[in-house]
Amino acid sequence: MTPSVGSNPKNIFFLTADAFGVLPPISRLTTEQAMYHFMSGYTAKVAGTEVGITEPTTTFSACFGKAFLPLHPAKYAKLLGEKIEGTDIKVWLINTGWSGGSYGVGSRMKLAYTRSMITAALTGQLDNVAFETLPIFDLSFPTACPDVPSEILNPRATWADKEAYDKTANHLAGQFVKNFDQYASETDKTILAAAPK
Repeated sequence: MTPSVGSNPKNIFFLTADAFGVLPPISRLTTEQAMYHFMSGYTAKVAGTEVGITEPTTTFSACFGKAFLPLHPAKYAKLLGEKIEGTDIKVWLINTGWSGGSYGVGSRMKLAYTRSMITAALTGQLDNVAFETLPIFDLSFPTACPDVPSEILNPRATWADKEAYDKTANHLAGQFVKNFDQYASETDKTILAAAPK
């Protein structure tokens, strides 16, 4: 008996908890960005999540499960890209981390807002809204989402000190680039083009 294969998903969600408060709470990714963020597997450790952690620490786990990968992460990213390319699958980066500042200054994204953003993506309510692009990370985020205050969708706008935001965003972007150096030699240039600037 041949097993049946289901249809393609309509949406794929990558979850991160950005303790630095610089990533949008929801971003729509291009195929190349999906491959890049999949390979990066970014999140942050904060005090209380692990022994010895007293301040936010960047953590990268390739494909969100590096310890379980028998092959180079680029192989899985390429496979993901092949599955997405030519389809109407939307890939979203969901940040459940901080808004309005880094850990200790800003506040954690409300679970109700995260649920509303995911629901809006799943039901197509974000299909016809305007999107803006976040500099440095080049992430596309909606300017409106049902049941979510519009002002939290742009992370830079939530910070009182815009200069501090820019400095923190550049620092985190540098961490992404540094982490990805280990994969650069075996990674397609189109994926590398999706790296923060």
